[in-house]
Amino acid sequence: MTTKVALVTGASAGIGEATALKLKAQGYTVYAAARRVERMRSLAAAGVHVLSMDVTDDASMQTAMTRIIAEAGRIDVLVNNAGYGSYGAVEDVPLSEARAQFDVNVFGAVRLTQLALPHMRAQRSGTIVNITSMGGKIHTPLGAWYHGTKFALEAISDCLRMEVQPFGIDVVVIEPGGIKTEWADIAADKLRVISGKGAYAGQARAMAESMNGEASRKRQSPPQLIADTIAKAVSARRPRTRYAVGFGAKPMIFLRSLLSDRAFDGFMRMATGISRTALAGKP
Repeated sequence: MTTKVALVTGASAGIGEATALKLKAQGYTVYAAARRVERMRSLAAAGVHVLSMDVTDDASMQTAMTRIIAEAGRIDVLVNNAGYGSYGAVEDVPLSEARAQFDVNVFGAVRLTQLALPHMRAQRSGTIVNITSMGGKIHTPLGAWYHGTKFALEAISDCLRMEVQPFGIDVVVIEPGGIKTEWADIAADKLRVISGKGAYAGQARAMAESMNGEASRKRQSPPQLIADTIAKAVSARRPRTRYAVGFGAKPMIFLRSLLSDRAFDGFMRMATGISRTALAGKP
């Protein structure tokens, strides 16, 4: 029986690291990719092959895929997990940062998918796993560019699923809720820098606190939950097209389907602690 081969991006911490270890434990030959190779020493010690990869650098992605095929002869699972959250008011966020958000969260995932698909088509099997977010179905204040990338990846996944189904390839979307990773800290820090002063400062302070405050941290789910879900999906004979998992994911997506746009706006302002004073931009 041929050992299946998986590539996991964004594997230096959090969901990516947990997924690489989970798939390795299930018998996969696992390649873990990230920009910071030095942070993947524990993965290497566990028998995972670590790769230096920047998903905004086409050459590094091509080199990684070439190495995988040369060494393992195939690729069965691609987990597009690399990503980050760029928050800030639309008025404040430089377009250079907006483009960077799409380069990492969307175009990097799509380019790796393009590189993997010829090999999956040749073997008439494979699974593409795209990590989006409950944020690919809902919206939050000051998160336009982040949500834009996740909405985009959801749509791309749907179209891709229809295209590759005749070749025996599955496309699965994972929609995490609140997860205990570095994501919230990075997103909140960016938000404070970009919109922490000026007209949107009140909203920015409230939103940043809701993202990485103590109360939020206590409710977040462990990355292992997402890793277990990914392992379940890639092992299934007929995986679901979507898995919403982690704190708040299913309730929030369901609530969005029930409420009107303005009703959901009001709910999110309340849930994130953005008061009338914050809306007015006052301290």
